[in-house]
Order: sequence, then C-alpha cells, then structure tokens
Amino acid sequence: MANGKKSEIPDMEGSLTDARNEMVVDIPLTELHPFRDHPFKILDDAKMDDTVESIREHGVMIPAIARPQPEGGFELVSGHRRHHACERAGLTTMPVIVRDLDDDAATILMVDSNLQRENILPSERAFAYKMKLDALNRQRGRPRKENVGQVVPLFSGMRSTEIIGEQVGESYKQVQRYIRLTALIPELLDMVDNRIIAFNPAVELSYLKTDEQHMLLEAMDSEQATPSLSQAQRLKKLSQAGRLDQGIMVAIMSEEKKSEQDRVTLSQDVLRKYFPKSYTPKQMEDKIIQLLTAWQKRRQRENER
Repeated sequence: MANGKKSEIPDMEGSLTDARNEMVVDIPLTELHPFRDHPFKILDDAKMDDTVESIREHGVMIPAIARPQPEGGFELVSGHRRHHACERAGLTTMPVIVRDLDDDAATILMVDSNLQRENILPSERAFAYKMKLDALNRQRGRPRKENVGQVVPLFSGMRSTEIIGEQVGESYKQVQRYIRLTALIPELLDMVDNRIIAFNPAVELSYLKTDEQHMLLEAMDSEQATPSLSQAQRLKKLSQAGRLDQGIMVAIMSEEKKSEQDRVTLSQDVLRKYFPKSYTPKQMEDKIIQLLTAWQKRRQRENER
C-alpha cells in the first residue's frame, strides 16, 4: 500500500512536535481511513464517552499518525479511537503526523500503539500479535537454511515471538497461544472475548477443523455446556486421530464436570426449615459454618480417645 504515487500532505498550517521534529497538520476526517485489517474494536462505551467530552472541551491532545495512500487520502496508523471520538464530537478535522511508512513498519507501529491500551480483548491481542509476527518475519527476511521447517524461525538467536514477548511482557509460548486463537471461528472467538470459554480450553479448540468447530457449537448448545480444559484436550486428540464426530462431541459435552461432581448445593427452601424466618442468607451461612466447626472438633476429640 505504500508503493506508487503518494498523497500530498495538505497545504495547511501546522506545528512541529518536540519528539521527532515532525509536522502536525489538521487533516479532514473524511480523508483519514482505517488501517487495513485493523484488529482493535472501536466501542461506544463509557471510555469513549469520556474521550468525546475531553475532545469537545480541550481538543485532541495527542496527534494521530497516518501515512499517505497511493489512491489518495491517508491511512490511519494510530488514532482510530480519537478519529471516531472527533466524529462524535462534531469536528471535521483532527491533528495528524504524516509519516512515509512501508506496510511492515506501519503494521508494527499500529500494533504497538494499540497494545498500550487497557482491557484488550483476547481476539484483539491474538490478531495483533499475528500481524506483528508476520511483519517482523518479513522484515527480517527468510530464515537461515538450518532453520527451515520450524514453525517460528530463529533470527539472530531469537524467535520473532520472543521479540514480541519481551516487548509486551509475556513468554514467547504465551504469544504463540494467543496467535492460535486466530484459528477459531468467529462464534467461538466471541465466546472467548465474553469469557464464556476460558483461554486455555480455547487454545486447544483452535486445533479443531472448521467443520468440527461448527459441530462443537451445536453440541455446546444442545448440552448447554462449555468445554473444560481436559475436555478440549480430548477433543483435540480425537480430531488429530480422525475420530471426532457429532456423537462423540455430544457425549463429551454431556459429561458432568469434576467441579460439578464436587459441589454440594442446598436450596433455601431446604435450609429455611431449620432457621428462624428472620435469618438472612449470610446469617444462615455463618451458623452452618459454626455448627460444622463444632462438629469437626467433636470428631477430632472422639478420634483421640
């Protein structure tokens, strides 16, 4: 996207930034376009509302970064949330630093600038890590002959995933686990984002074929259950052995999980028979613990005789 004829930087008044002596120019919002395959979601949540109010009151304090597009206009590299907030605030332009970046440099900068945010969804982190990994591998060229065949090539003694891990404070294996999530179908990935499916089981499920993942959705719906880590690991092994079908999925998803086997549930209707009506649930819980403690001590004394 960075090749070919470049867009001209608007002939507008600007100011120099202190950090890199770069010109900040006001560019119409209509000429700023989102980064291709931008993995981060722009939500109209409470934080966005705060950003909109801040921009209305103080303007955009930190300029966005964009690069010229060959067909005209500019591609946002950082500042997508600010761009949306400006639209909501009724502005027509926003301050932008224009840089001439190639595809890989732009991708790395886009990912790095967004990973500074709080509360990043697993799907956002997964696709961001993958985009950065691909860009790093392209930047660093082909692996040496002795590294051919490795899933993640080594460069100068370091994996590309190790480089990403060092920069974000995670192990390279955790970076790889996040990238595995990009193999999930959107419906399952949404469940990971919404904490319906836990992260570790989701990594195992990412190894299922696409049609198997769709079958799993049906099995989860019919049994009203989500896979535990051990169940997900079994599903993965059965898939790799070519033995996974709808019937097996339903059978696995219908299993009673260990956490459910170990759980004891007493309804309030049962407990109310043993407590005054004035007792609150907390008072009932305290009294049960008190009685169980006394019972345990009595059993210990009896066993010591």
